[in-house]
Amino acid sequence: MNFPRSVLLLTALVISAAPTWAQSAAEQPTVIESQQLDMRSSETETTSLFTGNVVVTGTNMRLSCDRLEVIAVRTPDAHAAIGNVEKFKSLIATGNVLITQGDREAACGRAVVLPGDDKIILTERPVVTDRGVGWTWTGDELLLLRGERQVRGTNVRIVGPPVKDLGFDKDKRVEPAQEPAKQP
Repeated sequence: MNFPRSVLLLTALVISAAPTWAQSAAEQPTVIESQQLDMRSSETETTSLFTGNVVVTGTNMRLSCDRLEVIAVRTPDAHAAIGNVEKFKSLIATGNVLITQGDREAACGRAVVLPGDDKIILTERPVVTDRGVGWTWTGDELLLLRGERQVRGTNVRIVGPPVKDLGFDKDKRVEPAQEPAKQP
């Protein structure tokens, strides 16, 4: 599938501006593949809509979904079809969303990436799994913050590795506590 150079440049810039969970990977080109692309520009924004088996790969990340909408703020240029992209307002991934970075994975029905706020909001049955620490979070909504191993959410359920048994051994005899010596 061949896209005009300006489309590939815009999409590479959009995805590279998205918040990331990991900070120390060697940079790699961003590649977006989808069955369809619809890109439109107004005086102030460029909206790119990728649909059908959308897969984004780049530096230490992979995102797949059914639909990806990218909204970028642009500087008007009467002669340019796309214009100069200044900053990205949002990336909205919907339908079977799966985001993988290193040992962390997020799955949900909808992910809203807000680069200006350095956060990703996961809804529609989100699940975040961090294999590095053995924890899984689910909830109505989960919030991931850029550059931080932090998850916030509502109606959250967390499943983690087993905690050591802190109970007592019923077969072990317990000596009664001795009273401290009285001071004269």
